[in-house]
Amino acid sequence: MIAPKKVAEATWSTEAAKWEHLKHLRFSLILGSEKQRIRAVYTPADIYVINRENVVWLADYLRNSWFFDMVVIDESSSFKNHRAKRFKALTWIRPHVSRIVELTGTPAPNGLADLWAQLYLLDEGARLGRNITAFRESFFRANTHGGHFTTYEINEGAAAEIQRRISDICISMKSEDYLQLPDLVYDLVPVRLDAKAQKAYDEMEREMLLTIDENVIDAGSAAALSNKLLQLCNGAVYTDSDKWLPLHGCKIEAFMELMERLNGQPALVFYNFRHDLERLTAALAKAKKRVRVLKTAADAELWNRRELDVLLAHPASCAYGLNLQAGGNHVIWFGLNWSLELFQQANKRLHRQGQSSAVFVHELVVKDSRDMDVIAALQSKDAAQDALIESLKARIRAAKGSTGTVKEKE
Repeated sequence: MIAPKKVAEATWSTEAAKWEHLKHLRFSLILGSEKQRIRAVYTPADIYVINRENVVWLADYLRNSWFFDMVVIDESSSFKNHRAKRFKALTWIRPHVSRIVELTGTPAPNGLADLWAQLYLLDEGARLGRNITAFRESFFRANTHGGHFTTYEINEGAAAEIQRRISDICISMKSEDYLQLPDLVYDLVPVRLDAKAQKAYDEMEREMLLTIDENVIDAGSAAALSNKLLQLCNGAVYTDSDKWLPLHGCKIEAFMELMERLNGQPALVFYNFRHDLERLTAALAKAKKRVRVLKTAADAELWNRRELDVLLAHPASCAYGLNLQAGGNHVIWFGLNWSLELFQQANKRLHRQGQSSAVFVHELVVKDSRDMDVIAALQSKDAAQDALIESLKARIRAAKGSTGTVKEKE
């Protein structure tokens, strides 16, 4: 069983113990130091669980002596990158595996191009092509964006053909078709910057937009600029790799007002940057809230026992597999990111089987800012990179207009 680290540590063994016909199963967790991992590999058990970061190590350690006849990949979308070491490691041992099962709630978060690597692990290229190049040539057309970077756009009718080819080994089971889940309610919480913060944001956005427009906009420069603007929306910016400068407390104030509005109900709070975590922790401590940062299974247990007011988490570290629905029904996004996959998966930590109340997802968003671009991209389910670049181009045109520069022709 391959799973995200926190899921590997506790979730699968804990869930098995809840079922009469599974509680007898013996689990061995291939985690920790190399010595501990080696001991776990040779410990007699029915199910062996490893975190995905250690897959490369395990494949290299066992090599042709691989003896696991079945592999289950929990959250298989984390293996969608055909260049990643973890994907390549599984291709090495794939001939030794007689059965492989992949589980994910977001198989193609950024479009059907994400499917090839996951399907290759299932059938070794029988349905979608033996390599990524063949897959792209069969179903996509390349857009080189003037030679600066390349994206792939699906051909007409290709989506239906891909679905037809994989239909015999893939099944889609929507939770709403099999489970009685409560409502999932989205609550956009607008945040208005004060005059000083708004001026700082406007100046940074305009100057950086026009500076970046001197050169070609690519995904790297777009992401760097977006990160800086999103940091400013949240109230601080990094000055170098270790230090950050506080700029305003507008979003923190809005967050604390929202916490007061919840009237004592616990909240799972997602932050984006490390300085968000530090400032949130300080504000909650001042308000004498019971707070933990999600790092271990023990933190999750405290939350599920309702012994916390706030559980702080980064979406990349807990978006997959963790069962947190017993601890509350309010999610707060202090800082959003561009990943639709992380957004959907993170919200599902509370909106899942066993949740008895409607789940409210509160999104703190600075008006007329980069925050709004992220929300728009998530709502339209655009591929993150394309949405990031296109929204940046729109803001550049607006910045040129505000400085009296002749606007580009549409």
